Amino acid sequence: MSTDQPNSNQEGPIISVRNLVNRFGKQVVHDGVNIDVMPGEVLGIVGGSGSGKSVLLRTMLGLQRPSSGQVLIEGRDITQMSEAELLSVKRRYGVTFQHGALFSSLSVAENIQLPIREYFDASPAALEALTELRLRMVGLPVDAGAKLPSQLSGGMVKRAALARSLALDPALLFLDEPTAGLDPISAASFDELVTYLHRGLRLTIVMITHDLDTLLATCNRVAVLVDRKIVVDTLDGIMNNPHPWIQEYFHGPRSRAAQAAAAGDPAPGSSERAR
Repeated sequence: MSTDQPNSNQEGPIISVRNLVNRFGKQVVHDGVNIDVMPGEVLGIVGGSGSGKSVLLRTMLGLQRPSSGQVLIEGRDITQMSEAELLSVKRRYGVTFQHGALFSSLSVAENIQLPIREYFDASPAALEALTELRLRMVGLPVDAGAKLPSQLSGGMVKRAALARSLALDPALLFLDEPTAGLDPISAASFDELVTYLHRGLRLTIVMITHDLDTLLATCNRVAVLVDRKIVVDTLDGIMNNPHPWIQEYFHGPRSRAAQAAAAGDPAPGSSERAR
């Protein structure tokens, strides 16, 4: 598990979710969710199918307005903002979606440059230099910039999407299932990259993941969506929580294999990452 401590230079949470309610018709997805994300931490969000992980992420990104409650980013309530006001907030964060969400008709370089062009009138030379820097930051060769997303492996698509999310030097990074679909070696390598960028860029990271190895390798704290609420604690605290779903998730055979692998102990089934 990551031992980095949140950055204490900034007082108070960088994100505060207060009494959040999301409902669709008669279906209540979130019923009074409260969560704080502290500067400099890596927070992992997990939950069962249909627990509302993606809905929570979209609400925190300002892409969906909740039925009630607040989402404050750096003290500003984004649920009350106009689209124009939200633009200034969106410049402060980067996001990668589950399958990369790169524009298939654009080259990798053009994908990375897209957010820069949206906000700045940068020269071609500046765009080229920034693109090269971002590619190197995520471990991609510079010549990958000329390729289309369809010409990349799954792991390279994830890294290209991460490079695009870092284009505007965000302080806050959202990752949606960053290792989904990757083979065990590629997934472990991506975890190492996230940890490296977190330390080097002093990022605050909110990550939705089902990958127990990723939780163990990268996260300071874990938030679990259960019963339309959320439980937030350190990984050790979460693993000791008596809730049946949490116990099954963190103490089932796949979890034991992941924990054994993280500790360097052999365990049946530990040759592959827990899914």
